[in-house]
Amino acid sequence: MSKIRVLSDQLINQIAAGEVVERPASVAKELVENAIDAGARRIEIDVEAGGRRLLRVADDGCGMTRDDALLAFERHATSKISRAEDLLAINTLGFRGEALASIASVARVELITQLADEPEGTRVLIEGGRMRDVQPAARPRGTTITVRDLFFNTPARRKFLRSEATESFHLTNLVTHYALAHPEIEFVLTNNGRETLRAAPAATLRERAYQIFGAEFLDSLLVVDGGLMNVARARGFISAPRERRTTRDAQYLFVNGRFVRDRLISRALTEGYRTVLPHGVYPAALLFLDVPLEEVDVNVHPAKTEVRFRRAAAVADIVRESVRAALATGGYMRREPAELALETDRADARANESAHEHSAFGPAAQLAPTEAMNARGRADEPASFEIGAANGTARQSAARPLAPQQEAIAFGFDAPRDEFNFAQATTQFDLPAQSATSAVARHADTTPRVQPTHEQAITADAQADQQTNGAAGRREPETTTETTGADARAASSLPPLNSIAGALRAVPIAEASHNIRPLYQLEESYIVATDEEGLLLIDQHAAHERILFDKYRKLEAERSADSQQLLVPETFDLTPAQAAAFDAVTADLEAYGFNLMRLSGRTVAIKAVPADLPAAEARNLFVEVLDAVDNERRGRTRATLSERVAASLACHAAIKVNTPLAPEKMRWLIDRLLLTSSPTTCPHGRPAILRLTTRDIERGFHRP
Repeated sequence: MSKIRVLSDQLINQIAAGEVVERPASVAKELVENAIDAGARRIEIDVEAGGRRLLRVADDGCGMTRDDALLAFERHATSKISRAEDLLAINTLGFRGEALASIASVARVELITQLADEPEGTRVLIEGGRMRDVQPAARPRGTTITVRDLFFNTPARRKFLRSEATESFHLTNLVTHYALAHPEIEFVLTNNGRETLRAAPAATLRERAYQIFGAEFLDSLLVVDGGLMNVARARGFISAPRERRTTRDAQYLFVNGRFVRDRLISRALTEGYRTVLPHGVYPAALLFLDVPLEEVDVNVHPAKTEVRFRRAAAVADIVRESVRAALATGGYMRREPAELALETDRADARANESAHEHSAFGPAAQLAPTEAMNARGRADEPASFEIGAANGTARQSAARPLAPQQEAIAFGFDAPRDEFNFAQATTQFDLPAQSATSAVARHADTTPRVQPTHEQAITADAQADQQTNGAAGRREPETTTETTGADARAASSLPPLNSIAGALRAVPIAEASHNIRPLYQLEESYIVATDEEGLLLIDQHAAHERILFDKYRKLEAERSADSQQLLVPETFDLTPAQAAAFDAVTADLEAYGFNLMRLSGRTVAIKAVPADLPAAEARNLFVEVLDAVDNERRGRTRATLSERVAASLACHAAIKVNTPLAPEKMRWLIDRLLLTSSPTTCPHGRPAILRLTTRDIERGFHRP
């Protein structure tokens, strides 16, 4: 008997549903994308019980004929591609032709559709993949698809769905994404009869962001607009560094209007904030990538949330440098000449790589040449050009023009010897004129031409400033004694000090001593102390976090948290996703001393905050907790959520770095830390105490 069988169409559809239909939000994604592809200008989404009981999407798109309505539920039936070449230039959101068949195999589906010029429409009813009824129906032009009892015939899949709150969060997040991607379309989301999101047609992305996130969110946004012809264009908004998130939930990423979850773009976005945001903190972003259709593969996964770029490294560079250009334009970052030169060289290489190609972009993706491309050929101009300036045209750098020798050094070339004032340089560095001249000449003849580092470019500027100031002020003698020159050379040639950083280690709880004596505060951030075994470094912020965390957990158990009333309640608007999370965290926040009130719509008011929390930190903490209550945490126990709230509250209320402490305060901090449940770590698991034993110090000095 043969062991290999051909599966039935119904079983094939159910297997496909496992890839396409992960949860109710997956169904909503497919239906909303079909509505957008149909040219809809108004899309209504109605859900009940987190989408399990009911999920209805109605649009005013083009509609379908009776025959098309029946074919739409066949596997791999689609109007969006017809030949293999179409897969190389997909400009629609849907194209695989398996979504409706997969959805209909695991739910009860009703489709009602009508064309504008037809006297009647069509109603199709399918249950578990089986056609039940087809008859005429009436409705205005467009299509309505109703999905009831999702996974009613696959109980194993149904039991893996999360709570209603979790599934509602995913649905709200999905609609928010597509409302941002298509501001010209009106979106209305209703959850259990209550309107959760309404976004009227908007002229611009900024206007749509205002509708969803409110005016205060817009105040922190910086414009991003940069890219390379035939590679990619990055546009949209990013948040100023002062707006920080502990998760990536506030990052909305799109490729050719398609909502994606792409690690390459996320990493490039984070890299753009290098040196501006600390590790573990993320910016908010509404970032759109317009990529030539042949440069991106969207046929990577049936869910269509993953993409693959043909020139991934070039796309990552464009995202990173466009973000850094936006930060520089906003005054949050200084672009040094060496960095700009390196960007321009990269832009040249990529532009030359694709100069012979001509590509058609997807919708709304016509690119204009950027600054980096227009800047080349201007070697005679001293100013530099930045990639991706916000206005989309070549913009001259605000930095002052470079002196000839500065320009040569900053851009990686040898300085012209006939224009370099060696006597002045000798004065600056206290070296004999003859020795300095010969040394520089030898260096110019033998040193390979390499790109300078960021620090070297800064040093070149500083040296030129010092030379100019020295020439305008008093003149130093042009020669010094050989002894002075020898001393200067000796001082500059001292070897680096040995580091014993590898000897520092976290202190286990069992080794936490109760005889710790504070000695000094380092950089107003760390306490240097000693005990019987050697030296200790204590992170004052992490230590205070642990103290407050244990305090809040105890207060929660006792229900005796102290509050401070705000003179004027602070009101602000929540995003749709935050509004969905509000009810889940209200009780926990009130247990720690908050007094919260939900006003009309998505507006909330904070009337009181915990006694230890600075009033200025109340809103940031509240938003952080709401953002942290994402899909996974909603499925966890209430105790886990309470710990998360307590840890966030402790972090915001704890002593910050760069805060001077009196000896008495350091002593109090150490004593209280040693009484906590875990004195050697903060609530987030980072070390609070590091040890350097006496034996480690002796090894560092090579003592037996």
